[in-house]
Amino acid sequence: MASTTTPAAKGLSKPRLTFWQIWNMSFGFLGIQFGFALQNANTSRIFETLGADVEQIPILWIAAPLTGLLVQPVVGYFSDRTWHPTLGRRRPYFLVGAILASIALCFMPNSPTLWAAAGMLWIMDASINISMEPFRAFVGDNLPSEQRTTGFAMQSFFIGTGAVIASMLPWVLTNWFGVSNIAAEGEIADSVKWSFYLGAMVFLLAVLWTVFRSHEYPPEQLKQFDDTGEDEVPIEALSSGELQQRGGMMNRAGGIAAGLGIISVIGLVQADLNKELYVLAAMLVAVGLLWLAAGGMMRKGNYQNGFVTIMSDLLRMPTAMKQLAVVQFFSWFALFSMWIYTT
Repeated sequence: MASTTTPAAKGLSKPRLTFWQIWNMSFGFLGIQFGFALQNANTSRIFETLGADVEQIPILWIAAPLTGLLVQPVVGYFSDRTWHPTLGRRRPYFLVGAILASIALCFMPNSPTLWAAAGMLWIMDASINISMEPFRAFVGDNLPSEQRTTGFAMQSFFIGTGAVIASMLPWVLTNWFGVSNIAAEGEIADSVKWSFYLGAMVFLLAVLWTVFRSHEYPPEQLKQFDDTGEDEVPIEALSSGELQQRGGMMNRAGGIAAGLGIISVIGLVQADLNKELYVLAAMLVAVGLLWLAAGGMMRKGNYQNGFVTIMSDLLRMPTAMKQLAVVQFFSWFALFSMWIYTT
């Protein structure tokens, strides 16, 4: 356990961490990326082996973005408000997610049917997201502002390393160790199965390394630092008029999103386009309805809950994050095209 310097007064900066302390707190990302890379490189192959046509694969893959969309804000909200006397703030989520994801990785290549595999993808992706989401905040919690770039760079190093090694695992097992890459019709090849087993082991061990070889500041100590980034006025501190104004913003945004979604659905029906396109329209309607509900609750003073906080944060995210969201939206078109069709 790394030692830390306890600040004596508000406004102090966090102590700088050594290279190996940053290494330890980032090492878990190696395991997380093993899980994601195995999922991304082999899921389409598993689906096809179990009888899916290439036209069915995109709708089966919908689990990945939807679970991230649902799980990440919820885990982020609760991890911000968690403190365990032994495991700290973020590490309980690292550990629970790693255990669940490792179990799912072992079950995924043994799915007996297509729909079992599709369901396991939901479970696996949700579990990986439980571990991954707090890792981003872990850097901000533990590192002073001048070291955060180093922390994210270290995470990126482990992401790249894990992605390359895990993606190569079936090829390595076949060409270096003679594990069969061919199986009977409807069965998953041994090279894929053993890749998932090894990935599950690496995932769990890498996250355990971070859990037991890194530290976290208690909430009362974290508040004494001047670089926590908590400049946003919490909902609890808003006046009645400000609550009404923010609730009205959410109502307007909800009405626009729901309206666009309904128009999109009508347009898709009239044009008789692929049913997969209804997912995006339905998501617009759903987000609109959620904003309408959250805005109504806030205007009535019922704001002390995770639902309203998450929906408010989504609407009021910083400009840089909104710009990044547009870039991410279009980059995922290329990513999913690769994962679905490169097999």
